[in-house]
Amino acid sequence: MKSSTQLLLILAVFLILAVRGALAQPEPILINCGSGSSTIIDGRRWVGDSSPPRNLTLSSPGTVASAARGADGEEGPYGDLYKTARVFNASSTYHLGVAAGTYFLRLHFSQLFANLSAEEPLFDVTANGLKLLSKFNVPGEISWRDSQINSTSVVIVKEYLLNVTSGKLGIEFTPEEGSFAFVNAMEVVPVSGSSIFDSVNKVGGHELKGPFSLSESGIETMYRLCVGCGDIERKEDPGLWRKWDSDEHFIFSLNAAHPIYNSSNISYVSADDSTLAPLRLYETARVTTESSVMEKKFNVSWSFNIDPGFDYLVRLHFCELQYDKAEQRKFKIYINNKTAAESYDVFARAGGKNKAFHEDFLDVGSPQMETLWVQLGSESSASSAATDALLNGMEIFKVSRDGNLAHPTVRIGGISGGVRKPKRSPKWVLIGAASGLVIFIAIVGAVCICFHLQRKKKNSANKTKDSPPGWKPLVLNAVKSTGSPTLRAAGTFGSSQLSKRFTIAEIRAATTNFDESLVIGVGGFGKVYKGRMENGSLVAIKRGHTESHQGQGVKEFETEIEMLSRLRHRHLVPLIGYCDERNEMVLVYEHMSNGTLRSHLYGSDLPALTWKQRLEICIGAARGLHYLHTGLDRGIIHRDVKTTNILLDGNLVAKMADFGISKDGPALDHTHVSTAVKGSFGYLDPEYYRRQQLTPSSDVYSFGVVLFEVLCARPVINPTLPRDQINLAEWALNSQRKNSLETIIDPRLDGNYTLESFKKFSEIAEKCLADEGVNRPSMGEVLWHLESALQLHQGHTQSANVDGFSGPKLKPSDVSVNIACIEVEESTRPASQDANAQAVDVKIEVP
Repeated sequence: MKSSTQLLLILAVFLILAVRGALAQPEPILINCGSGSSTIIDGRRWVGDSSPPRNLTLSSPGTVASAARGADGEEGPYGDLYKTARVFNASSTYHLGVAAGTYFLRLHFSQLFANLSAEEPLFDVTANGLKLLSKFNVPGEISWRDSQINSTSVVIVKEYLLNVTSGKLGIEFTPEEGSFAFVNAMEVVPVSGSSIFDSVNKVGGHELKGPFSLSESGIETMYRLCVGCGDIERKEDPGLWRKWDSDEHFIFSLNAAHPIYNSSNISYVSADDSTLAPLRLYETARVTTESSVMEKKFNVSWSFNIDPGFDYLVRLHFCELQYDKAEQRKFKIYINNKTAAESYDVFARAGGKNKAFHEDFLDVGSPQMETLWVQLGSESSASSAATDALLNGMEIFKVSRDGNLAHPTVRIGGISGGVRKPKRSPKWVLIGAASGLVIFIAIVGAVCICFHLQRKKKNSANKTKDSPPGWKPLVLNAVKSTGSPTLRAAGTFGSSQLSKRFTIAEIRAATTNFDESLVIGVGGFGKVYKGRMENGSLVAIKRGHTESHQGQGVKEFETEIEMLSRLRHRHLVPLIGYCDERNEMVLVYEHMSNGTLRSHLYGSDLPALTWKQRLEICIGAARGLHYLHTGLDRGIIHRDVKTTNILLDGNLVAKMADFGISKDGPALDHTHVSTAVKGSFGYLDPEYYRRQQLTPSSDVYSFGVVLFEVLCARPVINPTLPRDQINLAEWALNSQRKNSLETIIDPRLDGNYTLESFKKFSEIAEKCLADEGVNRPSMGEVLWHLESALQLHQGHTQSANVDGFSGPKLKPSDVSVNIACIEVEESTRPASQDANAQAVDVKIEVP
């Protein structure tokens, strides 16, 4: 009996061990390529492939390369992985023996090894027949990636999720002819469970769920973000060892959402979720800011550069950190301007507060789609107490198509370029160069002869002919951006007939060495000084501050010179010249003595503008914008129309200013310009924001906001007022329904305007604010209606010969106008009262 019991115990032990062995998670395979020894990093053992374990073989050894130091930008011990690399001049395959299952495959590349030969590395990578990389260029990929996240790392890590069924994993490196391939390190990390994806929501499919399997697909991790918190390093994500980046480099505007924190009692909804994200991810979230004062379609947004022609999985991580009941927070989820979820209630889906979970969405891409947008917006129809959206984390995965995950073009310097051609032999290079030289000399000779024959004729014509009456576009030596991050070379822009290049000595003399007492405004670009030139003329001198010498400041400096060197119009602020020497970026304008339009509407002690003056100022600004839209072949879109960018000279003549973010209009065969969203809160076209498609109608929308600001003489958004009065246009619409518009119209007008003129003005302002650009009038139509409003006013006041209306006065309560809502947020910081000061409104933009 005793022996039987012992036998049963032994069998039970063997059975338990067998079950444990069957259920045991496979160990990760970590390879330090080009190394002959093992190293321990963050408690993980990386084996060298020069003395590999039994489950690893290499079909062709290639060569080993080493560096004296590790890669900069990789903190801690991970830099040791980038001291060696395995280099291949011909196709070679790593064969690994692994158990069937799902694996993360990570390939590490350091730019330190990209200069091993005269040719840059250019190669393909395939894993079990799935093409991961095609004509992969390491320096180009790093530049492209770093341009998105502002990183300085010289290392790129490509991550893939694969399903292995055969028990074997083959990773093949194939260099292009005449080039080479290399890899510094590889990770093969098993994922617990049958699949990391079970079912996904179809974007645009009314929250219809469908199965998703890796059995026939592979995916590439494009982005992995912690929303509202900083980076999460690999060691903080034990088990899968993933790195999570901060979302700050991808969010449209940090002002649109603020972070919240709660580090107590966070738990996972399901035990399986514990492997899908580290717990710290759910302790922080972003919540939309003051959605009650924001236009409902003005959402908190993140944008990502992606490879076109693929489908994308978007995984969103949620954990309710504030509310302890359902129905207290509901919001909408949009992916690429398509509704992914409505009335989303995090508490209800998780089953409680502090419960962490994720939701997966599949968006079918198009061949032209190069940007992916994720947006969270208010649920206007919800009965919940709050409509502020919440998000804790985000992952974006590219799904393979027809056995391919590789982007078909080479990224060089951050730009997608074509496939590089094989290098030509020196013999043919010399022959081609010699032929080109002969052709060049012949062309130069012909040009000289033609120039000699025509010079007298041209000189005579220039002396006897003046420019015809009226304005025509002046095309000069167009200022072109050098593309460099700073403008340090003397004479960057060359000479121009209209814009003088000043020396820094002249600028300092005009401003008494930038005397602070002469500062008349401060803007995003820098300070504006009132100066006096040697000839006695007054000027406004805008000096870029130190931060402007990098990135956007340089672009705005170049764009301002380029635009105003091509443009001349009575209703555009004239650019006299510029200075770009001795580390300075300075713009010199004519001085506008009557300041900004906004300073005459509110926020100062200046006398109130009469109705006629307001109409004439709006007409002048409309003429300037109409000229911008039609004066050149493609037209120019201002992109930042607002009352602080409408300046007034000594006669109150309106002039448009600040062309730093202006763009050339669409070509004849295009309807829009695809560009990052830039502009100012309160004036931004919602359609432009949603679609990132810029058109002249975007300026029309902003000008409509200006018209209502002129009518009411108050900020578009004023959070200091009661809730129902915060948004000017919303308040106006409610007042119209209550027949109490006297609370909206500027009381300083005191009824000195005519009913017909007022109606015409209000009607065109409303049309400018149509939600869709195709329903808005052109600036020419706006100008016509404003001039009609002025004629109506003058017709009623002509007999009195005064600006004000001396006949029966119109009471504001007698007027009912349908005013379109304007609900996008605006900064409430005071604007400068000088004409040439840059607006201090918060600008918003997408890199």
